[in-house]
Amino acid sequence: MLVDSPPPPTSAAPEAPPRRRAARRAAGLLAATGLLLLVVVASLAVGAKQIPVGEVWHGLFHYAGTETDVVVRDVRVPRTLLGLLVGAALGLAGTVMQALTRNPLADPGLFGINAGAAAAVVSGISFLGVTSLTGYVWFAFLGAAAVSVVVYGLGGSRATPVRLALAGTAVTAALNGYVFSVQLMDTAALDRMRFWTVGSLASANADVVAQVAPFVLIGVVLALLLARPLNALALGDDQARALGTRLTTTRVLALAAVTLLCGAATAACGPVVFVGLMVPHAVRAFTGPDLRRVLPYAAILSPVLVLGSDIAGRVVVRPSELQVGIVTALLGGPLFIHLVRRRRMAQL
Repeated sequence: MLVDSPPPPTSAAPEAPPRRRAARRAAGLLAATGLLLLVVVASLAVGAKQIPVGEVWHGLFHYAGTETDVVVRDVRVPRTLLGLLVGAALGLAGTVMQALTRNPLADPGLFGINAGAAAAVVSGISFLGVTSLTGYVWFAFLGAAAVSVVVYGLGGSRATPVRLALAGTAVTAALNGYVFSVQLMDTAALDRMRFWTVGSLASANADVVAQVAPFVLIGVVLALLLARPLNALALGDDQARALGTRLTTTRVLALAAVTLLCGAATAACGPVVFVGLMVPHAVRAFTGPDLRRVLPYAAILSPVLVLGSDIAGRVVVRPSELQVGIVTALLGGPLFIHLVRRRRMAQL
């Protein structure tokens, strides 16, 4: 009795699932990019003065010097570009920090890095007379790096997620008190610092964007290149070594990327909190933990959050304005509480 044998396997069958996954990833990135473009258009059109999309287009590509053209090109375009840079910087910095520390609560704001950069910049403004953004950037880098060392030192050898979060909160509170004290003593610098210290895009201009962009772009490239070694580091030091990862080099480069991204973002618009916490958690819900996917999504969707918060701040108290740092804090505070409760991280 003859029995028909099954046909030999073809090479196309096992390739189908990877192709579908690749197609889904490409579609997801395309959708995220489309959402970002919509938010960019809204950032150019929405504000104290509503501008139709047709006039936005005219101001961008057929500039004639009218009032609307000036608002679009000289005010809202730099503000939107700065929001893109700051959003990408903070989202990537938070993602890298969470991977480096294996801590789901890691965030430049929670760990005091933004506050350290802000305190250093305020000191430069008040005591050394620094007035240029170039000066702000270097002070911000110094403050961000110093606070990173202090927070990890306070966390101790058993640096659990909550220990580090508590250390960062304590350092942030102390530095915020210092910043407010300096502002009260130096009334001449108060007006220059008062919007900057809560995180605002309102003072953006072409010079600010041009000076900050190189630092952010270097940090973005460095963060994206670290995806594979940080993936290996997530498996533990021994496994990472077995996979050929250079642990010290990876950690140093990751800290350099975080310092570049946080320092440049804080120097440009002040401390904006919770962006680096909210976006990576939202992204992982549909990408999984692989940083090769998380980092590109975070770079695209973090500016969506920053620009969306900035748009909301322009609208809710019109004709006045609510700073973007306040809006992200209002959104991120409840999420932080939810993450702590959900993950049962109360043990110290």
